Amino acid sequence: MLDQRLLRDNPELISQQLGRRGMEVDLTKLQLIAKQERDLEEQRSNLQAEGNRTGKEVGMLIKGGAAPDSDEVKALREKGNRIKQQVAVLEEEEKGLEAKLREQLLALPNLPSADAPDGKSEADNVEVKRWGDPRQGKDLEEHWQLADRLGLFETERSVRIAQSRFITLMGDGARLERALISFMLDLHSTKGYTEVMPPILVNSASLTGSGQLPKFAEESFRCADDDLWLTPTAEVPLTSLHRDEVIAIEQLPLKYSAYTPCFRREAGSYGRDTRGLIRLHQFNKVELYWFCHPDKSAEAHEQLTRDAEAVLEALELPYRRLELCTGDMGFSAARTYDLEVWLPGAGSYREISSCSTCGDFQARRSAIRFKEGKGTQLLHTLNGSGLAIGRTMAALLENGQQPDGSIQLPAALVPYFGRERLTPQ
Repeated sequence: MLDQRLLRDNPELISQQLGRRGMEVDLTKLQLIAKQERDLEEQRSNLQAEGNRTGKEVGMLIKGGAAPDSDEVKALREKGNRIKQQVAVLEEEEKGLEAKLREQLLALPNLPSADAPDGKSEADNVEVKRWGDPRQGKDLEEHWQLADRLGLFETERSVRIAQSRFITLMGDGARLERALISFMLDLHSTKGYTEVMPPILVNSASLTGSGQLPKFAEESFRCADDDLWLTPTAEVPLTSLHRDEVIAIEQLPLKYSAYTPCFRREAGSYGRDTRGLIRLHQFNKVELYWFCHPDKSAEAHEQLTRDAEAVLEALELPYRRLELCTGDMGFSAARTYDLEVWLPGAGSYREISSCSTCGDFQARRSAIRFKEGKGTQLLHTLNGSGLAIGRTMAALLENGQQPDGSIQLPAALVPYFGRERLTPQ
């Protein structure tokens, strides 16, 4: 959520930065609400101070010998009661303005970092680096063709169980998914991450704190009888792991890795990636999440991205890193690197991880602070996929395919899967 002080004092900066995202926003009315709320807060605070002074005067008079029912004491008490009534009225007005302001601020995305490249769409994203040698060839198959031959998942029967865009992993497919999850969590643990297995049902406050609500309500699956939603990403419960807390500075940075199933409606994406593991309503993912000091967030962003890249390199999967332009960044992000893995069967790079620094945007929405000296301030949050499991499996199948129909697995995964190859049944 954006800073109300910035809205009051420099709305032009907010408009300018949101313009970099391709948004035209008139903040005049919102700025007026913010100023009205501040004025009411000052009036209430002054009245409360006056009421406290009046109460002290009453105490001093009685202590000095005045009768509790004397005219002077009665007058002061009546004045105190009038002040309490005025304060109550101001509090109600202030709450109304605060709710109205918060509702509108929650709908505005984060301001992009000064370091984020300007652009309108994914066509303006900037390639930062490449790793590995992309495999190419005329007879290479796509992962869903390979999986069908190897009997790794069921698509038609999954439609019978649920609906389209769900998949049932079978045999070696289920075993490979489990092996990848364990491998990724173990790798991140060696890099200082604390493993977390959070609830996959989250409340509205958690979704709001991470930036999913109110913007992306239609993208999520909701339990009709409860204030609970199926989590779209472990970023949501991990953000709320320290919601409404003050963290000691000595504890920073806090680094978490979490495996969760993730659920998304994928509204508007129908007709794309209808086969295989690329775009599903339910998928597994290992998430990386940092809470850090604001002075360290740029360094943390690079390290988190490198930790995600380490998974791809350990699995011998060629990839490239892109820096997203301002017009293609996510709602909560201030700056984002996307990692795209090479799929030789498809002959293209596809996103497998998005690593973002969110500044204090999520911390403000979730009231997460750290204590430094005598005061507190908002910390910074960062998140990234480390990695999306289904897309990793797709990349392993396409990059490991052999002329005899088998799939050669990378050496790092063999201890987890138990064999070096997937072979046709």
